[in-house]
Amino acid sequence: MLKQILIAVFLLLAGKSFAQQKQSTIRPGELWKDDQGKHINAHGGGMLYHKGTYYWFGEHKGEKSNNAYVGVTCYSSKALYHWKNESVALSVDDSPESLIYKGCTIERPKVIYNELTKKFVMYFHLELFRRGYEAAYTGIAVSDKVTGPYQFLHASRVNAGYWPINLSQENRKIKLKADDYGKWWTPKWREGVEQGLFVREYFYGGQMSRDMTLFVDDNGKAYHIYSSEENLTLQIAELTDDYTRHTGKYIRVEPGGHNEAPAIFKRNGKYFMITSGCTGWDPNAARLLVADNILGEWKLYPNPCVGTGAELTFQSQGTYIFPVQGKKDAFVFMADRWRPSNPIDGRYVWLPIKFENDLPVLRWMDQWDLSVFNEN
Repeated sequence: MLKQILIAVFLLLAGKSFAQQKQSTIRPGELWKDDQGKHINAHGGGMLYHKGTYYWFGEHKGEKSNNAYVGVTCYSSKALYHWKNESVALSVDDSPESLIYKGCTIERPKVIYNELTKKFVMYFHLELFRRGYEAAYTGIAVSDKVTGPYQFLHASRVNAGYWPINLSQENRKIKLKADDYGKWWTPKWREGVEQGLFVREYFYGGQMSRDMTLFVDDNGKAYHIYSSEENLTLQIAELTDDYTRHTGKYIRVEPGGHNEAPAIFKRNGKYFMITSGCTGWDPNAARLLVADNILGEWKLYPNPCVGTGAELTFQSQGTYIFPVQGKKDAFVFMADRWRPSNPIDGRYVWLPIKFENDLPVLRWMDQWDLSVFNEN
C-alpha cells in the first residue's frame, strides 16, 4: 500500500513538473490555457506592467459572436508564460440606454497608468449596439485598481473641431466634399483622401477612431494611435495630462495608406510602428513605420516579417508591442489569429522582435522563451 502511495505521489509531482515545463515556453498559435485550464479569452489585447506583474487586457469573445456580451477581461502573470484569470475588468451594461450596452462591439482595449492621478485608464474602440461599424467611437474607462472594476466615463469620436497639425492651410480650405470626388479608388479620389477630404467631412463631429493602441512616452506624455478616415489613414493624438481626453493636437500618418492594427514601441530614441493592411478578418502583410518624433514625419519601410509565412504576418494581425522588463532591447509582438466562425477559439501569436540594421525583424518560431533575448 505504501509503495502504491509513493508511486501515486511521484506521478503527481512528475505530472506537475511536466505541466510547469510545458508552461515555460510561448508557443505561437497554440491553445494557451489560464490557471483554470481554460483557453485565455483576451483577444485584440494589450499589456501593462505594474509593480512586478504583467497585466493582459483583451476582448472577451463567445462561440458565435464577436460582439461584447461580457466585456474586457484581465489576466496577470509574473513571467509571461502562465496566466491567472483576474476576471472581468470592464463589464458591459444591462441598460439599453448605455453606450456599452451588452451586444455592442468593444475592440482592442488598452490600459495605461497615470502617475499624476494614480488611476488606471482604459481606451477601446467602441461600436454601438446593432449599429454596425458606423459609430467609430473611442470609449474611455478608469479604475483605482489595475484589475478593475473600471468605470465607464464616456465615448465619442475624437478631436472634434481640431485640425491635424500636419494638414496644410491650403488643404483645410478646400470646399470639395467626399461626394464631389465621385467613385472611390480613382486617382482623383485618392488625391482627395491625401488632401484630407475625410478630415474635413468629420471636422465638426469628430474623427473616426477604430483599431487603436496607446503609448506612454518617456516624459509621461500619452498618445492614442488609431485607424481613422474610413480606415484609410492613421492618426496619432496627444492625450491630456490625466489621460482621459484628447488635447486636440494630432497628426495624420500615411494618408490613404489603408493601415489598421497599429502597435508601437520606442528604442534608442526612435519610434517604431507595425501595422497591417485592411482585409477584414483575413491576414495580410505587415507594414513598418519609423519616426524620430512621435508627432513628426513617419517613414514607411517594407514588411518587418521575414521567412516562411511573412507575407501573411504568420497568419495573424498585430495588436500590441511591449518591452520585457529587466532585459535590454527586448520587445514582444502580440498578434491574433482571428476565428470569425468561432471567435472564442481565436489564437495568440507572440513573437520576439529582433533588430537588424537598427530595424525590427520578426521571424516565425514554433516555441520560444525569454532566453532568446540574451542573444541581443
